[in-house]
Amino acid sequence: MTYASSELSLGTKAHDFALLDTITDRLFSLRDIGMGKKATVLFFTCNHCPYVHHIIDKVVEIAEKYKPQEVGFAAINANDASVSPQDGPEQMKAFANEHNFPFPYLYDQTQQVARTYKAASTPEFFVFDAEFKLVYHGQFDNSRPSSGEPVTGSDLTDALDAILQGHKPDATQQPAVGCSIKWKRPN
Repeated sequence: MTYASSELSLGTKAHDFALLDTITDRLFSLRDIGMGKKATVLFFTCNHCPYVHHIIDKVVEIAEKYKPQEVGFAAINANDASVSPQDGPEQMKAFANEHNFPFPYLYDQTQQVARTYKAASTPEFFVFDAEFKLVYHGQFDNSRPSSGEPVTGSDLTDALDAILQGHKPDATQQPAVGCSIKWKRPN
């Protein structure tokens, strides 16, 4: 079943966090990822979703391309590992290494960051400007598994290119579509 992202208003100030990077075993904050950067990309993702598998290598390629242009990236997994065991920290580290992540892969164990950002699906992208204000929230591009449409990352790169050229990204943005975040069950 696919899920679309919910609305988080453009201009919303990014909320700080302290999350464990499963690759390095160190805590990262929003400032660690975006301080002094022209833009910061946070994307909610996981290890098992076919929508993520469909785009992940292109995400890595784009992160590498924009890194020298002062764009910070971080992946965040908020899935409950008791519901989705393949999304635990050890599996996250293996997934990141398999795909050569050039950015931290953060574990949102309490799911508080996902709730604060109103994330609903994987993959779901949030782009913040140099002042940590939300300027893009939505899909990577129009490609979907089995759609036959090439994976380009055009929605994300259009937003990043606008920021780097000193413009605001187009306010018409397509919601992210993918797998639902696997929320913890209430006690």
